[in-house]
Amino acid sequence: MTIATVLLATGPVAADTPWLTVSEDGYASFSVPVSAAGAGQASQVVIEGNFGPSSTWAEFGLTRRGEVYSGVLGPLKPGLYSYQVTADDTGLKDPTNSTEVASKPLWSTFFVPGEAASLLADVPAGQGGKVETLTYRAGKEDRSALVWTPPGYSAKGPKAYPVLILQSGDGVSATDWLDLGRAKQIFDNLSVRRDMEPMVVAIADGHGSAGDREVKDLQKAVAHRYRVHRDPAHQAIAGVTDGGTQAVRAALGHPHHFAYAGSFSGLAADGAGRPDAKAINRHVKLLRLYTGNVTDPAYNPTNRLTKALDRARVRYEFDGVNPDAGANWNAWQENLIDFVPRLFRKVQDHGPSPGHGRLKGEFTPPEPGTTPTPFVTEDGFVTFETTTDFQDAKEVTVWANWAPNGSWLRVPLARAGDRWRATVGPLDPWFYYYRLMVDRAAVKDVANPTKVTSEPTWSTFFVPGEKARLLSDVPAGKGGKVESMTYHSGVANEDRTALVWTPPGYDPDREEPYPVFHLQHGGGQNYTDWVEMGRAKQILDHQFLDGDLVPMVVVMGNGNVPDFTEELLENIVPAVRDRYNVSTDPSQQALAGLSMGGGQTFGVLKAHPGRFAYVAAFSAGFGSGEGVDGEAINNGTKLLRLYVGDQTDFVYPGFQATLTTLNDLGIRYEFDGVTPGPHGWDVWQKNLIDLAPRLFER
Repeated sequence: MTIATVLLATGPVAADTPWLTVSEDGYASFSVPVSAAGAGQASQVVIEGNFGPSSTWAEFGLTRRGEVYSGVLGPLKPGLYSYQVTADDTGLKDPTNSTEVASKPLWSTFFVPGEAASLLADVPAGQGGKVETLTYRAGKEDRSALVWTPPGYSAKGPKAYPVLILQSGDGVSATDWLDLGRAKQIFDNLSVRRDMEPMVVAIADGHGSAGDREVKDLQKAVAHRYRVHRDPAHQAIAGVTDGGTQAVRAALGHPHHFAYAGSFSGLAADGAGRPDAKAINRHVKLLRLYTGNVTDPAYNPTNRLTKALDRARVRYEFDGVNPDAGANWNAWQENLIDFVPRLFRKVQDHGPSPGHGRLKGEFTPPEPGTTPTPFVTEDGFVTFETTTDFQDAKEVTVWANWAPNGSWLRVPLARAGDRWRATVGPLDPWFYYYRLMVDRAAVKDVANPTKVTSEPTWSTFFVPGEKARLLSDVPAGKGGKVESMTYHSGVANEDRTALVWTPPGYDPDREEPYPVFHLQHGGGQNYTDWVEMGRAKQILDHQFLDGDLVPMVVVMGNGNVPDFTEELLENIVPAVRDRYNVSTDPSQQALAGLSMGGGQTFGVLKAHPGRFAYVAAFSAGFGSGEGVDGEAINNGTKLLRLYVGDQTDFVYPGFQATLTTLNDLGIRYEFDGVTPGPHGWDVWQKNLIDLAPRLFER
């Protein structure tokens, strides 16, 4: 996370203009007034939060639109999210969000409801337990702990309760268990559902090795203040990071003190020396270990600990590797939900949580400087590493399309000697693009040989898998060919280039000419983008080999001209017909484009209805309907198919106006709903995958 100046936003902020709104389907819309973010002087305004892969901390950049910085992120999975606003090096607390994180004064939180997060939701008023502060003496110092008592708890009743000591860890405070861990909600919901034994839970700050002694002081204080059992069989201890290590030490080193122990991302690695297996197995009813995926620093220590316990013949349970979280509260919430129902009662299931996997040995990325970056594992973890050029930088992040459905997020790298490095993931199989941000300046990853002609600082990488099969390379020699076609542009008064894909087995002398599909790029792009970013060759190759594509010639021209209609009809089309064996029949012509190219496509359709029988627009608006001959369009067009991203696509509002215009004109079109994702290549690749097999009906 960026080290930011602490600034609690002040000044006139209307109560009815929240900086954050969250839709019912999980889209988070941020809108930060320019006046609150340095009066527009900031070079960037970002939302920092646990939005990244494996719920890692990441930055979501906002765009200035008028007097606000805004952006939409989502859909987010059900759960609790924390965030702060950062304008350059200045951190801002969202003054319109009343939530607080006691240990992080700049942070706010929001909750996305859903069945997967039902145990994190508030229970109805009056049905939950209570949380109060317990002050106690530890050695020569006063300490405090937070204590949750279950619904119906009575200090004067006949019933005594078992005790769970819940420890924090390095960089984690006791209050975080409530503010970020949703511990109260978890205990309340489990109690209401009767999925846990009624117990008293004492939540304390961890204090390293000294905490072992202080746990005893806390136990005494709890026993003095609350009606609880004092025997070891009714004592449990668990914690995160160092607190988890402490729980393991308690179970292995003092097995007669606690019958239950849980380590959440604990860093114990050696089995606490030479544990007394007989004593541990006799007294400790449950020692359960938890770890996140390879992004969790506890992953390797947990691997070593399980081996040490196996050698020592100490009984333990392992919850399995959480595939979707690292060392963060999203994982620890799940750990607590799994652990607490196992305490002070008999359970039938001793295996890992659903979806959790086995340890596959220690995770060791390549040594610095020994491999091209990024390094991609078979299961989608990606290690980025810079060269030594940025050893004096203050901050380095990787900005990539790995947010939900392809939005951009920045994930910080950490210093690794004279380089910067981080492992991110797991990423779903797909095509990814990124750039390094070094002290907020865009930089090309020179260790990655890939390039994007229209975006010199971008690099790409591919995570293979069935979901991304159509974006992968086909076997060598099996696909079509992409070649450059030079033509003269009378509009631009220069020679220009287009890329042309011809199908496998293309025959320039075939008796029946091939249909032709003109595929256009967007604003700020060029004729190279559909190949370098859109994976057009891979998509077309696969669909042809799968038997889903009519053999056709696909032309990707340069649309950066003031009059695209003239450029297309007077320059590009004649050049293609002169060089390739393509049909001149309008029924064998198709035209599509993305964003600006989609707008240009609509322009051609309006000016020359019937010249292209197949027309499609990706993330584009139709514009004015004045003077448009809807009947001529219907008569001359076999297919008019429209695509747009979801509400993270900034074209989405204008696209709704397009549908209204087409409906008013009586123009027939197809629209099957939004393509999940933003105004980006993840969406447009899916659009091409859907469109290409629909062209030139057989």
